[in-house]
Amino acid sequence: MAKDTEKLIRQLSLISYLMAERRPVTALEIRRDVEGYSGMNEDAFARRFYADRSELESLRIQLTVDRPSDGAAEQENYSLRPENFHLPPIAFTDKELAALQTALSLLDGEFAYAEPLRLALQQITWGRPSPLRAPEQRSVALGITASAGGHELSARLAKVETAIFRNKTIVFDYYTMQRDEVGARRVDPYHLLFQGGQFYLLGYAHERDAVRVFRLSRIRGKVSYATKAEHDFHRPADFDPRAYANRADWQLGEEQGAAEILISERIAWQVERHFGRYGEICEPTQLAEPGAPDRSREDVELGDGDRLFVTGYSDPRGIISWVLGLGVNARLLGSDELAEELQRRLELLAERHDETPPSKPDASVEDGDSSSRARMSPPRAGRKTSGEDEGAGRGEAAIRPERFARLVTLASILIKAGREGAQPARPGQPGRLGTVAVDEVCERLQISEEELREDVNVLNVVNFGGGSYVLYAEFNEQGEIEVDPEPYSDNFDRPARLLPVEAKALVAAIDLIGEHIPEGSLTSAREKIVAALGEDPMEQGLQVAQTAGDDWGVAREVSRAIVKRRMIELEYYKENEDEMSLRRVEPYALTNGREGWYVASFDPERDGVRHFRLDRIKRATVTDEKFEPRPEVDPAAEVDGWLRTGEVQASRSARVLVSRERARWAREARRVVEEWSDGSVVVELSFAGVDWLVREILKEAGDATVLEPQDAREAVSAAVARLREPSAAPA
Repeated sequence: MAKDTEKLIRQLSLISYLMAERRPVTALEIRRDVEGYSGMNEDAFARRFYADRSELESLRIQLTVDRPSDGAAEQENYSLRPENFHLPPIAFTDKELAALQTALSLLDGEFAYAEPLRLALQQITWGRPSPLRAPEQRSVALGITASAGGHELSARLAKVETAIFRNKTIVFDYYTMQRDEVGARRVDPYHLLFQGGQFYLLGYAHERDAVRVFRLSRIRGKVSYATKAEHDFHRPADFDPRAYANRADWQLGEEQGAAEILISERIAWQVERHFGRYGEICEPTQLAEPGAPDRSREDVELGDGDRLFVTGYSDPRGIISWVLGLGVNARLLGSDELAEELQRRLELLAERHDETPPSKPDASVEDGDSSSRARMSPPRAGRKTSGEDEGAGRGEAAIRPERFARLVTLASILIKAGREGAQPARPGQPGRLGTVAVDEVCERLQISEEELREDVNVLNVVNFGGGSYVLYAEFNEQGEIEVDPEPYSDNFDRPARLLPVEAKALVAAIDLIGEHIPEGSLTSAREKIVAALGEDPMEQGLQVAQTAGDDWGVAREVSRAIVKRRMIELEYYKENEDEMSLRRVEPYALTNGREGWYVASFDPERDGVRHFRLDRIKRATVTDEKFEPRPEVDPAAEVDGWLRTGEVQASRSARVLVSRERARWAREARRVVEEWSDGSVVVELSFAGVDWLVREILKEAGDATVLEPQDAREAVSAAVARLREPSAAPA
């Protein structure tokens, strides 16, 4: 039997024994009666038992220890109070339950926390309709988590989560994008941050003697514990993870200075709503105040609604990229190094988009050459990372929390089925054990039949001591599991408390989706969950940064219109035409696309489906006019994968050359179709409108050049020319 299986059986048997005894027991009794401890000498038992206690505590299963007055450790008594194991009942309304079910259906399969989220919902909705039987998704769609998924990332998250809770130093190999190298890291993990579709680890880096930010997707290989000690560090009391969550991309790192950006009145409301917390927004008249620093405003013409945005930055290229992405509606003031670098970038953009596209070097290597890919790919470390789960003789590996939670949930499902379906024997009729369909259990837990059989085999040997087992279950030929629960198994017929990873998955999912579900309330559900847990799980270990969450006010109005089937008026910024427009539409759904949240609507004036980005809606007003849903309307109408926002009938592809300096980032986020001998790469970008492509190229600040099509090159060139005219920005 595998060591991790033996450990699972031992820890579950310890819980079963303590729950069944309903009294404090001694260490000697545990050593004698609990599966997995018998036969150990005193020293081996002490090491194994205290290690198990520590690990159960990291899962928030807290044993009560009663110490004698004389302080003799060998006379300590242990118990497990029901409130330390069972989850208090939560009185969800039908709307709250529907919202939670919708959250699961939206995130399942894409979310890195998908498995613990599913298990958490099984627990908190115990006795209610299964959260896997989700309602029809008529008003919301989600696609924000694809980059945050994957089995490998989930495994890292589980390890890091446990290390954060236990204050364990971890070691891993990390790919540093800037230096294009892999190196060993020794980190005290403080916090996890989910921002912009990616998970980041905040922690003290021993090699740098400072707090650093690590992107989990760039960790190579295993994450391991650095020592076998119970705890390795204490998180500083003054560490504040919110300081990292409230930073823009250009602010991650040590601050280098402050950028002063004049924003046109057309988008000032947009910048204030989405980026105001990253700096200070003020009246540009302050430029003229006595004592104000020189901001070279000799050629600056101020509009009535213009605003001055002052923001600190650590990444000069990052803030320049952001300014360029705003086009003629933003102007970087001053004659300092930042302004000079912006002009250099504009000159580079103009030069690379002149009449002649860059030509391929003679020694270029086409994509598909394995030697080229090996040379250009991020290097891999050749050594193994040290840690307690490397090699033999280093102790038992930590149990994956998801596996532990799954076994506890499965025990509850089986015991409930056994109790409800059992039929006692009658004269002339045999008795019948309770049964549950195999495929039903597999569906609820999202596991294969092979995994289910392994889990049932584990539960069949979990015992209370003295030959009393939690249950006995076997598979019959009818595709069912027959269950015979033991008398004391009622300790498991109620939902267990959520493990830390389950609680965080649940609240993280709620925070990710926010108020974008019209049919229910995730906010009130969150409040009830936190109350039942006794603490907010996001206070320790994980934080979801709402980088685009400032549109919730608009989302609530749109949601209200969807539910009530009311027409809605939108004051909408048309970025491609750089003007505000007033639209009156039938809202059908909130959906998440490539660039954020959209309102999927039918526009009677245009006689077609249109999607309006929430971050471009200045104001949304629900009208009194009702509308009847049109059966022919498809809220998910696309143009080759792009949500329909205009009259574009088909998408196109552009070939874009990315400089050697930015090639590594391109490989991480784009489809590379060609590699050149100078280190630059060609990527393929699909676009439904040339305006989007122009913005993407401008944001690359001279490190990306459109090779084809020609009209896209000309569009970039024209945009750069407008930005180089002093009077043109901001318009």
